[in-house]
Order: sequence, then structure tokens, then C-alpha cells
Amino acid sequence: MSLILLNKPYGVISQFSEHEKHIALSHYIKEKNFYPAGRLDHDSEGLLILTDEGQIQHCLSHPKHKQAKTYWVQVDGEITDLALAELEKGVMLKDGLTLPAKAKKITEPALWPRDPPVRYRAEIPTSWCELTITEGKNRQVRRMTAAVGFPTLRLVRVSIGEFTIDGLLPGEWRKIPTPQTLKDQADAIKLLGTSRHRRSHHSSRGKVSSRRRKR
Repeated sequence: MSLILLNKPYGVISQFSEHEKHIALSHYIKEKNFYPAGRLDHDSEGLLILTDEGQIQHCLSHPKHKQAKTYWVQVDGEITDLALAELEKGVMLKDGLTLPAKAKKITEPALWPRDPPVRYRAEIPTSWCELTITEGKNRQVRRMTAAVGFPTLRLVRVSIGEFTIDGLLPGEWRKIPTPQTLKDQADAIKLLGTSRHRRSHHSSRGKVSSRRRKR
């Protein structure tokens, strides 16, 4: 089992099949039988993890396993301490209240230029924050910053759990062995699933036997 860590460029979709408007992952990765663990919107950049094992994909992408995902976010305006506190407490979105997050203001990080560049307006400043979440609602980070009054201009995912994009430029990737901790987590999920199946099977057999006795 292996993982691929990809620094997904802006405008690339998180799928291998061709798309009429956007570049697919197949443009960068030629490895067979690897699939994204989760997704990253086409207008977001940064870390996308791919795996060749289904249970590992589940461990990395399912919200109940709470893999912390950290983003560097450029927002419209000078983000305030009050807005950061609201992000940390949880923001009410149309699909519910977000879980508590970690949020802090940061200086502009040394990133690659985005293509196309973020729009520039001299009369309106921008600022950067670091936001760490443990769930995966659709376009969650963008909706969270907009809800506290600071729309997202640029969004870069820099880490998922212990994995980061350190040393990777846009479009670059590296393959690494799947860590033992992640394998153990996947094995535990398999074992739990098998146990539930057995209990369900025995329960069904018991109900059948009970009905036969009543006859």
C-alpha cells in the first residue's frame, strides 16, 4: 500500500476522467489504481492525497475519522480577532453549525504565484489566516470565511493529518509508503465491519429460528 501526495494546482479537478472545462489528475499522475482520498475544489490549491487501498481512502476522507486539514486562506479585508474567534467557535451555515476549528492570522506565506492571479484592488486590503478543520462540508472554508464577513480570495491546503505539501511545487507529487498508524486504523475498521456483519447475521438467524418455533 502506498500514498501519493500531490500539490494540486489551481483549476485542476480531483478526478482522473477528462472534463470539458478543467484539467484532470491524469495530466499529472500516470500511476494506475490510485484514487483521491477526499477532494479539493478546482479553484483551490494544495495537498491532495491519493491511495491504492479502499479502507485507507475511507480513513483519510470520512469526516468521522477527523483528519485535521489545515489551510492558508487569503481573504478580502483585514481579518479581525472577532472573526477569528467566530471561526474557532463554529459558524452557522445552511447545512448546520461547523465544528470548532483552529484559526489565527498569519503573515503572507511564501507561495508560488497563482495562475490566474488573485484580483488586485488598491482600495481594499487583503490578509491571510490559517484555518484547521476536522470535517468536510462542501466548500466549507470559503463559506465559513464569508459567513464572518471576509470572503476567500485564495485557498491553499497545506496539510492533512501528518501529511504536508512541503517541498512540492504545483503539479509535483511524491509516493510514500502508507504509515503503519494508518494501516492499523484501516484494519480496525475492517474488523469492526466484520464484527457487525456477524452480529447482524446471527441476529437474522435467530429471528428465523424463532418464527419456525412459533409455527
